[in-house]
Amino acid sequence: MIRRAPRAERLTLPGPAGGLEALIETPVADGSESAPVSAFAVVCHPHPLYGGALDNKVVHTLARAFNQLGAPAVRFNFRGVGTSAGTYDDGRGETQDALAVIAYGRKRWPGAALWLGGFSFGGSVAVWAAGEARPARLVAVAPGITKIGVTGAAAPACPWLIVQGDADEVVPPKIVLAWTRTLVPAPEVVVLPGAGHFFHGRINDLRETVVAFMGRAAA
Repeated sequence: MIRRAPRAERLTLPGPAGGLEALIETPVADGSESAPVSAFAVVCHPHPLYGGALDNKVVHTLARAFNQLGAPAVRFNFRGVGTSAGTYDDGRGETQDALAVIAYGRKRWPGAALWLGGFSFGGSVAVWAAGEARPARLVAVAPGITKIGVTGAAAPACPWLIVQGDADEVVPPKIVLAWTRTLVPAPEVVVLPGAGHFFHGRINDLRETVVAFMGRAAA
């Protein structure tokens, strides 16, 4: 069981527009400093032009959920955010950033499964990246499909989860839920009653939802 705080490592990863600021948090199992890595997670943050960054609390919560399940989690800043090189590219370049981070993870943990996650803008980026990266699991939280369209993105073949608050004030829940009904294969959809876009007061519910989904997917 993972009990202790994860080991944090800050570094710069190679990206298509230059270095990408990243934070890797690796769980430390009791009695072992180097548990084998069977899966790693990459988590994408909200919109770069509206304050989105790797330290966003929902992104942090997704990373901790994956840590709880024993996986190292990589959070990173898209191009132009923090110390990451480059400038905003309307989702296209950011998708390439995510793919570059995934490539790093696959080189660092060869043979490990990829768990891909994202929140808001990062949720849409994760959906786009999944078509090429082919993750073993995908989690999209309040995906920002009205900010970065996902028309033309293939529905991932892996088990995937969409978490949506029904009081989302940024991305209209009706639009997200209508989109989910068009997807084949269909994702699992969990609607959290009363939750807004940033899940204020519902962060623990969000984490528990993700952990429960990952458990069902594994079974």
